[in-house]
Amino acid sequence: MTYFNIDINADVGEGLGNEAELMPFLSSCSIACGGHAGDENTMRSTINLAQQFNVKIGAHPSFPDKDNFGRIPLDISDNELLFSLKEQLRLFNNMLKSQDGSLNHIKPHGALYNLAAIDMHIAKVVVDLIKHEAKGAKLYVPYGSVIARLALNSGIEIVFEAFADRNYNSDLTLVSRQYNDALITDPEYAFNHCKTIIKEGKVSCINGLKQKIEASTFCLHGDNQNALSILKFFHKNFPKEGIEIC
Repeated sequence: MTYFNIDINADVGEGLGNEAELMPFLSSCSIACGGHAGDENTMRSTINLAQQFNVKIGAHPSFPDKDNFGRIPLDISDNELLFSLKEQLRLFNNMLKSQDGSLNHIKPHGALYNLAAIDMHIAKVVVDLIKHEAKGAKLYVPYGSVIARLALNSGIEIVFEAFADRNYNSDLTLVSRQYNDALITDPEYAFNHCKTIIKEGKVSCINGLKQKIEASTFCLHGDNQNALSILKFFHKNFPKEGIEIC
């Protein structure tokens, strides 16, 4: 049997209050920095939980838009966006340092993540953020994306990420949340979805075709109604397939 090591991450600190349930089953997490959700108190408490369970800590900056949970692009200039992201990351880093924590990675949230995958201007803003505020941090990015190429060319270490609980279009974009089949909530479906990516290097798309993809970290959204059930299913069944979460 061929053996695989993967990381399981979740977006947390977003006001749902389920972090204590999820943390024991994660190997990394991305904590909201106040842009789309979160404040000093949620950052501090979520960092503390991650440290208790030896979960690698990442920052989860966003368009500054709590009203829309950062899932809609804002019509602001690149400079305005960079300023906001710097402020978010500085606040998060201050919280992290006050608790003797270290920053493992950056993962943009929502619309920022999706736009950086295809838009060079937005990708450059995120890369500039890391250059100025998070040197040495890894960047979680989708396979084959604009930001992945730009980050590599800028000397930033990237980690390819796939989504355990989202369906894909054939161009490797995520199926829009406007559609009923965007989210994966069934634990066994999520398990087979990830297993195909890990073992075959392909993702089964919504149109029935399989497309090449690479990923070593898999995201499960903290606001998925079955997040805990999916994580428990992963931990029970991945070892049977020679897949270790670490």
